[in-house]
Amino acid sequence: MPEPISIQDFHDGAAGWRVFYDGGATAYSTGTFEAGARLVQALGGIRAGPDQHLDVDLRRDRVTVRLITRTEDFFGLTRADVDVANRISQVAHDLGFEEDPSDVQTVQVSIDAEAIAEVMPFWRAVLGYEFRDSDMEDVWDPRGRGAPFWFQEMDEPRPQRNRIHVDVSVATNEVARSRVEAALAAGGHVVTDRFAPMWWTLADSEGNEVDVTSLEARA
Repeated sequence: MPEPISIQDFHDGAAGWRVFYDGGATAYSTGTFEAGARLVQALGGIRAGPDQHLDVDLRRDRVTVRLITRTEDFFGLTRADVDVANRISQVAHDLGFEEDPSDVQTVQVSIDAEAIAEVMPFWRAVLGYEFRDSDMEDVWDPRGRGAPFWFQEMDEPRPQRNRIHVDVSVATNEVARSRVEAALAAGGHVVTDRFAPMWWTLADSEGNEVDVTSLEARA
């Protein structure tokens, strides 16, 4: 099995990258689609290992790059991912682009379940998803477009509490705090900030919940 590294080790080794729920990532502001396409073409020469999943998302004025090592029994970051991240950065720098991971986020849907083994297959089937790293934790979109679904085991039901909530993973504690402030200004309220800055649980005016987190706080 690959040897994992810590969030802090990845941040220290790959400047300009940050860790999110789905691995290491960064973004490049390209200004135009054509400039982004040139960057994507250059990144096509990067050779990742057989277990490394390298995804590049080209949009109108930016390129987002995500990187994770994934095997049948492992989902995480390794030293090899640091090496690939640095090679990607060098290619981008040679073309005049700089990393801006603050522009990246991962949105995840979390479901509280008393019997994950009974609930997860339904969501896997209805969404057309696949198991990510086990059949008892989460499912993800093999097309790389939809939000992953993560399942949290409960001992008993929570009366008057949401059983499904959204998780928003952002690049830094600073970005997380700004998201919380914006959400509160937009009519939300704090359910708990007990674990801040690792995460805040917020809710809208009708009680629908969302967790805002930065893995920087867990490094």
